[in-house]
Amino acid sequence: MTTATQPAPAIRVQGIEKSFKDLQVLKGVDFDVKAGSIFALLGSNGAGKTTLVRILSTLLKADAGSATVQGFDVSAEPGDVRESISLTGQFAAVDEVLSGRENLVLVAKLRHLKNPGAIADDLLARFSLTEAGGRRAATYSGGMRRRLDIAMSLIGEPSIIFLDEPTTGLDPQARIEVWETVKQLAKGGTTVLLTTQYLDEAEQLADRIAILHEGRIIQNGTLAELKQLLPAAKVEYVEKQPSLEDVFLTLVGAGAASASGTTSASGTTSDTGKASS
Repeated sequence: MTTATQPAPAIRVQGIEKSFKDLQVLKGVDFDVKAGSIFALLGSNGAGKTTLVRILSTLLKADAGSATVQGFDVSAEPGDVRESISLTGQFAAVDEVLSGRENLVLVAKLRHLKNPGAIADDLLARFSLTEAGGRRAATYSGGMRRRLDIAMSLIGEPSIIFLDEPTTGLDPQARIEVWETVKQLAKGGTTVLLTTQYLDEAEQLADRIAILHEGRIIQNGTLAELKQLLPAAKVEYVEKQPSLEDVFLTLVGAGAASASGTTSASGTTSDTGKASS
């Protein structure tokens, strides 16, 4: 129940079910997403994540249950839902013939917004793409293309954005670029519903994580709450070697800060990698 001290959730899902012929994909899904938070829907391929996002974005009708987005019923008020959201799919939907700036201007014009050029320039600056703005999108790296795709999704200032597997196929450095972009969205007040199959992505980004397995939410909580489901870790003082990710990010210049020392269950390590008390 919504009270004066507990505002209505940005997204509410209750008992959603969906089948395709004899295959039941969603089997009664329930969760709420707090406004201005990052909510990760974590699950393996085939768990039903994309199907649920398609229902919430009004692209697909549920067989049973109900869902509201920004207070609007996705079945009864699809037009209002579409005005409140933006959807970024698994693959960047940019026009590679156009430049980055031209892609943004095109979307702004399609949304009938004033000053599309100014909107494009502002988003290029916001997503660190100003220098590349005049280049064709076909020349962009995977991370740049995904950042452009998310920037295009923000035109019109939607209050809620759905990111369906946003880092699929990206290299480690590009993934970190997208993660930083998502964090900045939430800091700006945008509600983010993120679907992912990557455990580290959910751990890095989400305020709350729901695990979707075989069409059902089997756990829903903060990272700390989920970790409490397992026995406490055994504390040992060991020397920890850098991971391959540490080495890679250091060599390419993206992980110097994180590679100067690592963290173990027993405490922070010194620069030599040995645990300190």
